[in-house]
Amino acid sequence: MNMNKKIICVPILLIIASMAIIPAFALATTDTLLKSDFLQQSFQKNVDYFDYARAYATLHGISTPDNFDDWHANMYMTYVNTSGIQLLYAGLENITTDGSNYLRIPAQSTLMHYKANGTSEDVLAASTFLMLMAFNDSSTSRFEGSPDANDNLYASYSLGFDYSSIGATMPALNSKTEIIPLTSSSDGLQWSWGMKYTNLTALWWKTWIDPTNAHFDNSLPFAITTYDELTFTYTLTIDPTQNKAVLTENHNIGRMRDMLIGSGLLWFHLNSTGTYGLMGRHIGDQTIYEFLVENNIKMSIVNYQTIVLANHNTYSTTSDGQSLNNDQTVSYSAVDTYSNDGNKVGSLDFASKPTYNLYNYTQDPTETNPQIFNAITRTTGAPGFAGNPGLFKPQINLMKFLPIVVVHMFPALYQKAQDSISDMSKANYYYLTSYPTYSGYRIEHDPVFTAYAVTAFDSASSPTPTNNSGQSNQTKTIIILVIVAAIVAVLIATAVLLRKKTTIPPPP
Repeated sequence: MNMNKKIICVPILLIIASMAIIPAFALATTDTLLKSDFLQQSFQKNVDYFDYARAYATLHGISTPDNFDDWHANMYMTYVNTSGIQLLYAGLENITTDGSNYLRIPAQSTLMHYKANGTSEDVLAASTFLMLMAFNDSSTSRFEGSPDANDNLYASYSLGFDYSSIGATMPALNSKTEIIPLTSSSDGLQWSWGMKYTNLTALWWKTWIDPTNAHFDNSLPFAITTYDELTFTYTLTIDPTQNKAVLTENHNIGRMRDMLIGSGLLWFHLNSTGTYGLMGRHIGDQTIYEFLVENNIKMSIVNYQTIVLANHNTYSTTSDGQSLNNDQTVSYSAVDTYSNDGNKVGSLDFASKPTYNLYNYTQDPTETNPQIFNAITRTTGAPGFAGNPGLFKPQINLMKFLPIVVVHMFPALYQKAQDSISDMSKANYYYLTSYPTYSGYRIEHDPVFTAYAVTAFDSASSPTPTNNSGQSNQTKTIIILVIVAAIVAVLIATAVLLRKKTTIPPPP
């Protein structure tokens, strides 16, 4: 079977129409986020971020939209404030504007504040997981095994849709989010936490990242898939003797369990046992994994990195000094970031883990014995992704409201955060890590970020946040409006995507 084969005629619009936005899977308990939290050595909270926005608006007399009490953005947040390092992590569980129907988007961001070694200048480093992206190389591919502007690209956009109602054989969603609690070593120099999404449904949108014409096909999705899981685990290791802090982020992409694929009105369903019509009739023996191999489908992750300084600009190069103005392959090297006076302030090290583990479910159903393959990582400029705001509007807007917490972490960097970190087009660089041998199986991989920081053995040297009473009412209003816009953008974007009725382009 190939991607052009037509199996069964079912009105795919009925499938899309039958997708219900996931019911309320809110976090079991919701904590209150306070500015005093940022004075602590650490905290972990399940936060309704809009509760924080409502309290902020009430305190400062800022008007809010109608029915704002029904708006919720459930997030898992952890915070570490020790040895000269402040690190805030925010993982989105789900969001809603009516209190009943939620969207689940795997959004992950970290903000790290520290003083640069050598200058003691304040640094704020932000890293954001943008999305999974499936791809296959075209005949004109510029970077074999890595998604580029000449390849066939499919943004794997997880929203938590449930398509179980369209047929008895379709998988039930049962999507949920699990938190991995914040823990630390006895000396307070190593911290771990994370977040796990399970049974996650994703829409694959045909995407173009040509910086002169970045866009996506916002008609019907090219495919609908279900992943066993998407897990992010983080470890922060502080080494005061060498003035550095290392943040390791482990990505675990669960095996792809189900896939709806087709063109126009002709779609079919693949899983680990074969190929089926949408109402459950067995029509072939080709499995989802054989299908992905036959069509040379690979998987990648897309992240972006931004580092700002209080009093200087920054620039980034490869570890051997190559400029990032052009795409650079960095699979066995690193990307270093400097202040414009030449001080090294951060590094993203890919050579520390150039390989990934692939668990071949077909050969090893227990997924205990991984095969090891080389990952391919390269940098690319922002325009190809940031120039596609229709596709990435939820992520763009989620980043826009993160600077509000910078006010409490280190207010002197708030304006820099507002200007740079909240705007993904101003990222120092994007990096694409691809997994050329894939087949839909589970992947584990962990890149490393190193902060070159002035550190101490206890939290006494940690910067002490001050209040934000000096903010203007205009700034406060902008913050609230940005938060409000985040949810509106998500739901508008989703409505537009689901209501378009044009057909998808022919598969490659």
